[in-house]
Amino acid sequence: MRMAAGWSQEWTRDAVDAPAYLAAQVSDVSHRDVLGPLIPAKGGSGVVLHRGRRIAGWGRTADPEMAFSATKSVVSLVAGVAYDDGLLTPEQPVSEVLDLPQLRGRHNEQITWEHLLQQTSQWEGSLWGKPTHADAQSYREGSEVHGTAPGHGWAYNDVRMNLLTLCLTALFGRTLEHVLREAVMRPLGASDTWSWHGYENSHHVVNDLAVPVVSGGAHWGGGLFISAEDLALIGQLYLDAGRWQGSQLISNDWVARSWSPCDVKPEYGYLWWLNDGGAPWPTAPRSGRCARGNGGRHLLWIDPARDLVLCSRWTEHPARILEAVSAVVPVALSEN
Repeated sequence: MRMAAGWSQEWTRDAVDAPAYLAAQVSDVSHRDVLGPLIPAKGGSGVVLHRGRRIAGWGRTADPEMAFSATKSVVSLVAGVAYDDGLLTPEQPVSEVLDLPQLRGRHNEQITWEHLLQQTSQWEGSLWGKPTHADAQSYREGSEVHGTAPGHGWAYNDVRMNLLTLCLTALFGRTLEHVLREAVMRPLGASDTWSWHGYENSHHVVNDLAVPVVSGGAHWGGGLFISAEDLALIGQLYLDAGRWQGSQLISNDWVARSWSPCDVKPEYGYLWWLNDGGAPWPTAPRSGRCARGNGGRHLLWIDPARDLVLCSRWTEHPARILEAVSAVVPVALSEN
């Protein structure tokens, strides 16, 4: 497949341009300092897989890029590893499993793993020196009602995402990068170029050792640095219900849970976007599920109805790519 001529592969809001990037992501001017690493954008790139076979590619597909908030869906994948290992139950309050100061108090003791995974915890506080109110996207996209219990409102918030990565790190007792590498990326045959970063001050002490806590986004830097090719492998794993070359790397049950709509945000699952109602992509097939970051400029699109995976990085108009690819790839299954 050839991509249509004239599509822009320009990129904007490069995180290395830290002042401009943080101004868009962080509402509080006193919290716009960078805490994690940044890498420069390399330009538009992408991969299209159909029935597990690569049918299109453009740009430097093997070069790692910052994943921005697409990292959140990979956090969900790591939580799935914990679920399959019997370490967590989505409906269970996290405070019943972990003794962390961030989970104390009447409200916080009600927060379940599912609340954290659906971004409905309504947790308030500071983590790694960053307060929840500093995240601008909470106010642009949120539906919270102050004072209500966990599960009654939704907000897209990187500080709360970092609370989840802290909880998962404490649960495993090791870095989430190590968990992801051993449980998923190595069995997938991914490259060794990807990495996952936290902040200069994000650590959790395990057996007297400071274990790095990775970030679940990139509003203060860090997060997942990964190529289009490696990210597409994760998409193919989800498309194949967690199975890879005869091995069940993640359970089908977890994939189904991840793609089940949240009660207060139907277009959102366990840190995955669901396009059933045409949000966030009105012109794209309703059968799509996606991880997205930096205004959609980083997109991992999975369409089970078409047996399709599309990973687009820094491409300025990803919706056009979705429309074009969907138009030429036939529906293989029911979209219902």
